[in-house]
Amino acid sequence: MGDLYQSYAELASGQIEGIHYQRTWRTSAFSSLLHLAIHGGGIEQGTTELADAAAGDVHDFYTLDGFKDPGANTELHITSTRFDEPQGLAMAKAASHIVSWHGAAGTTALTYLGGLDYNLRDQIGEALANAGFAVSVASEDLSGTDPANIGNRSTRRMGVQLELTNAQRTQFFQGGDMSRANRKNTTAAFTAYVTAVTTGIRQALVIPGKG
Repeated sequence: MGDLYQSYAELASGQIEGIHYQRTWRTSAFSSLLHLAIHGGGIEQGTTELADAAAGDVHDFYTLDGFKDPGANTELHITSTRFDEPQGLAMAKAASHIVSWHGAAGTTALTYLGGLDYNLRDQIGEALANAGFAVSVASEDLSGTDPANIGNRSTRRMGVQLELTNAQRTQFFQGGDMSRANRKNTTAAFTAYVTAVTTGIRQALVIPGKG
């Protein structure tokens, strides 16, 4: 089924910020890497929390967080190739590296690795696999390789797209409950996953002998 809105301007005219959704961001003085969750909150549950934790106080962070009633947040989904919210797009265009966090369907715990930044993608994938998480290179429909994808709008015209299945994301919250109220109750698996991603980033970006 297609998106209800084809642009952010359409979404903003049909939904109320602060009631139906919220944009949240912070910038870092230390890093030009952006963690992005454009389908955050209740749209693709867990992605805001993962991107936020991975960014920490080191990297840039942006999310569009949906908080409509359960089942209604899909109305807030704007596909990555058309996501043109000005603040998020400006941050993407200013970033040297992007990790874009998404949720995918699936009853097997798995992360699909995509995007045009193959080196960073593969370093993150290797770190996740080493930490015991199942990974796979994404098929075409989840590949995130379109240059128009906001995850590839960096200064280097490339980025990484992580698509985590429902089964993988439910492992990150106590009782497998991904409701808004429970998403603050993260598990050891959540911490291990974020640690693996940040390890992969560090391995890809720190010049040997300079770090």
